[in-house]
Amino acid sequence: MMLYEELVIAGFGGQGIVLAGKLLAQTAMRAGLEVTYMPSYGAEVRGGTANCMVIVSDKPIACPVVCTPNALVICNKASLSKFAPRLKPGGVLIFNRSLIQSVSSVPDGVEVLGVPAEEIAIESGSPKCANMVMLGAYLGKRAHLSPEQAAASLPEILAERHHKTIPMNAAALRRGADFVLCHA
Repeated sequence: MMLYEELVIAGFGGQGIVLAGKLLAQTAMRAGLEVTYMPSYGAEVRGGTANCMVIVSDKPIACPVVCTPNALVICNKASLSKFAPRLKPGGVLIFNRSLIQSVSSVPDGVEVLGVPAEEIAIESGSPKCANMVMLGAYLGKRAHLSPEQAAASLPEILAERHHKTIPMNAAALRRGADFVLCHA
């Protein structure tokens, strides 16, 4: 079966959106897959919008731009209203239900999964790893890469001064995947 996944991860600056996308891209590369990664964030960074487009495929990728993603990982309400209408029918929307109470304007046939990312992140050791919970939920749902593969890529993505957070981030990835597997 051919793998071709167009994903948008979106939220506000400071949520680790760009880091999560970079980790997914690195994990896919380490697994021998083709990948493109395009981060985008406003000039204000913290508090502004941030998103990244990641395409993962087992064949060469012609264009890095994602217009109609088949997967969305959404971490705040503003990103939900911006990206949800673009989602392909039959796609999946994973949203942070700690910050988003309800989901509307989603195309027909889209699977919608709410993840209590903040609560799971706190259980994992810090509210700052909610991005890893959300990425873990995506990995658990899609299953073309594992949370363990992502955790193994963390040392290449995180600055050395943050390497002490690797066990906590690895736990958050695993817990996000476990949540989706138990509740989807």
